[in-house]
Amino acid sequence: MPAPAKQSEFLLLLRQPPGPPPPPEILGPIMARFAEWMKGLEAQSIVVATQGLEVTGKVVRGPCGAATVSDGPYAEGKEIVGGYVLLRVGDVGQALAAARGCPGLDYGMAVEVRAIKSHHAN
Repeated sequence: MPAPAKQSEFLLLLRQPPGPPPPPEILGPIMARFAEWMKGLEAQSIVVATQGLEVTGKVVRGPCGAATVSDGPYAEGKEIVGGYVLLRVGDVGQALAAARGCPGLDYGMAVEVRAIKSHHAN
């Protein structure tokens, strides 16, 4: 019996372009394309987790125990992370192929592909 293929995890960070979201008549079709893209990824059994993020949150900075908390990030400033997709695939090529299919790319979105570090017990 052959050993199972090694799988790695990659995080796709969905970076929204600056500015306000599109109006509902434009956003609706975009979200429909996203739903189809996600169905395709899920049909390949490579999605570990996925979620959209709120536009704003909190930022914690400074030394541990004395860190300050501020509002942010601000959508008016630069692109923000609007969501993520965690994939378990064979290699970075498969993760990049999934990212290239993201329909948000047609609307100014960027998809950052980051490998998840594996920590193995010795």
